[in-house]
Amino acid sequence: MARLKNYYDKEVVPRLIEAFKYKNTMQVPKLDKIVLNIGLGEAIHNIKLLDSAVEELKMVAGQKPVVTRSKKSIAAFKLRIGMPIGCMVTLRYKRMYEFFDKLVNIALPRVRDFRGVSPKAFDGYGNYTLGIKEHIIFPEIDYDKIEKIKGLNICVVTTAKNDEEGKELLKLLGMPFKN
Repeated sequence: MARLKNYYDKEVVPRLIEAFKYKNTMQVPKLDKIVLNIGLGEAIHNIKLLDSAVEELKMVAGQKPVVTRSKKSIAAFKLRIGMPIGCMVTLRYKRMYEFFDKLVNIALPRVRDFRGVSPKAFDGYGNYTLGIKEHIIFPEIDYDKIEKIKGLNICVVTTAKNDEEGKELLKLLGMPFKN
């Protein structure tokens, strides 16, 4: 069992039951999935960039990403329907907990001038979205083999009913929010 999942079961669930007065343990919010996304508009001109993004996301997530394709044609960007423009991966269960643990304890502290993540990035339903400008903060990425630094979107989907419950869940799991 993942270390964070064990911590969630033993420490976080009782605290959330106490804080929100749940009558049943099934009401306690939990992590549902984590979606990692790299959007590459430059992939229209340089397809090798997309191949490197897929390999790097595969190393970070531990699972092969899916190449996302455009849904519309946009003439100003020389974009046609079906052209590859990014990659994404959805993590669930054990891999999700391992990635979240690595994100909170290893990757985020490696960000330059890091003071915490914004507490305002919730969507109203307890889900949290985080944007990272440099994907090289993850220890799996070899800095010498990178041809271009890419951004990474991380969406943490929870079963929380509102932002307050979702924020408390993520805070108890170790997400470093700004004061």
